[in-house]
Amino acid sequence: MRHPLGMTLIESPAPSNPTQTSAFRIAEMPEAERPRERLLRLGSGALKTDELLAILLRTGSAREDVMTVAQRLLVERGGLRGLASSDLATLAEMHGLGPAKATTIAAAFELGRRAALESGGVQVLVNQPTDIVRLLQPEMELLQQEELRLLILDTKHHLIATTMLYRGTVAASPGRVAEVFREAVRRGAAKVALAHNHPSGDPSPSAADIEFTRQLVEAGRLMDVEVIDHVVIGHGPGRWVSLKGRGLGFE
Repeated sequence: MRHPLGMTLIESPAPSNPTQTSAFRIAEMPEAERPRERLLRLGSGALKTDELLAILLRTGSAREDVMTVAQRLLVERGGLRGLASSDLATLAEMHGLGPAKATTIAAAFELGRRAALESGGVQVLVNQPTDIVRLLQPEMELLQQEELRLLILDTKHHLIATTMLYRGTVAASPGRVAEVFREAVRRGAAKVALAHNHPSGDPSPSAADIEFTRQLVEAGRLMDVEVIDHVVIGHGPGRWVSLKGRGLGFE
C-alpha cells in the first residue's frame, strides 16, 4: 500500500477475531516464574500470598491471567482474612472464580482452620471467654452477616469441634435453642460455649441476645449440658462482651 507522499506502509495482519482471548494457565508461564515450580524448589514459605492463591486457582479468566485474578481477589476482599471470611456464594459470583474454584478456596481455608484447632496434636482448652475470642474473633469480626457459632467441649473443657449453626439475627426461639442442643448431643458434648458477631462492630448485647442466652442456659440445665458462656464479637481488639461475665442470661 502506497502513502500519498510516496512512502510504503506495512499493514499489520488483523486478528481473526479481535474479541477472542484465551485463558492463561500457570503451566504456560515461564518456568522460573511458575508458583508451583517455585514452591517445589523453595518451599511454600517462600511464596507470596497471591502466588499460593494462584496455585489453587490454576487458571485465569478470558480477560486476566491467573496471577492477576489472584491479586485482584485479594484487593477486592480486603486481603487474605477478608477472602477467608467470604461465604461460598459470594466467592462463586466473583469474576474469575465460579463454583469450582470457589469451593477449592473454601476447602483450603477450612483445612487451615481445622489444622489450627488441632494445634499440632495439643488439645485446645476453652475455660475463659478470652479463649473463645482467641479462637473465633479473627474470622468472625470480618463477617458481613451475623453468625452463631457453637463450641462443643468435653468434661475437661477440651474443644471437640466448632460449628456454624446459622446466619441471621440471634433471637430466642424454641427451634433455635433445640438446634444448639441437637448438635451438642450428637457430638457427645458435656459443655458448650457460643459466640456470635455483630456486623455493626458494636458488641453490646441486645435484649434478644440476653433472652436467647437465658433460654440456652435453662435448656442446658435440663439436658445436663452446661453452657459456659456466650460471647458477642465486635470489630477490633478488646471489642467483645461475655454475657456470663456481665451476668446477662446466666442469673
